[in-house]
Amino acid sequence: MPLKDLLLALVVIVAWGLNFVVIKVGLDGLPPMLLGGLRFVLVLFPAIFFIKRPQLPWRWLLAYGTTISLGQFAFLFEAMGNGMPPGLASLVLQSQAFFTLFFAAMFLGERLRAASLLGLLVAAGGLALIGSENGSHVPFLALLLTLCAAACWAMGNIITRRFGNIDLVALVIWGALIPPLPFFALSWWLEGPALIESSLRGIGLNSILALAYLAFIATMLGYSLWSGLLSRYPAGKVAPFSLLVPVVGLSSSALLLGERLSTLQCWGGVLVMVGLLINVFGSRLRQRLRAALS
Repeated sequence: MPLKDLLLALVVIVAWGLNFVVIKVGLDGLPPMLLGGLRFVLVLFPAIFFIKRPQLPWRWLLAYGTTISLGQFAFLFEAMGNGMPPGLASLVLQSQAFFTLFFAAMFLGERLRAASLLGLLVAAGGLALIGSENGSHVPFLALLLTLCAAACWAMGNIITRRFGNIDLVALVIWGALIPPLPFFALSWWLEGPALIESSLRGIGLNSILALAYLAFIATMLGYSLWSGLLSRYPAGKVAPFSLLVPVVGLSSSALLLGERLSTLQCWGGVLVMVGLLINVFGSRLRQRLRAALS
């Protein structure tokens, strides 16, 4: 990969890694469901007037918007609103890779590779360590909600596989048609009209900048660059870069927000990353080892 494209990949990883710190900043001024609704309104308008709708039946666009856009971020924002630290959120959310494997086996009939199962066991041990200290630092409910967000992301991945070669940016923008109204309805129900009104009346510059970052940098810029890389290189060359997202998420959260992990949580994070690495690279390493020994 040329240096230019390598730098573009790193821009995406930094944008997505910082995304979790920005969510935390946004949640300091806006409740979770309201933040989600406003974020997707900004993704949707005015871009939808300039981007052609992807050639998909509306039912598939609805399925994509409900899982990856609404489900993932409703659970993630609520988890972080209930005490999930941004750095750990960026790490635990990567469990979507393992949910994707299981959903692919259940719904698409794909076989589970030995390396994937081993990676899952290692990562599950890491999540168990992270959740073992479920006091004030990481409430169990927040961890569970983050895993639900990962499961929604994974289900969206399975749905997206049916689309074939498609403009990812157009999919993200038109998929943003789905979440705003459900988000605002959830906000009215869970957060109440009084909190909505006071939050909008007292919205500060930090919240406005956080919304702009989430909509334009993390979503539109991030997916534009990522889809460009996927159009030029095999997915196997591009996808492993996403393993750097929790590295950026954890380091930026520690640097900017002072997030500190306990010893057990650090070991749990290491195990989750090792599990992800085994899942991505395990089969290749096994093949190379076999070739070297033969």
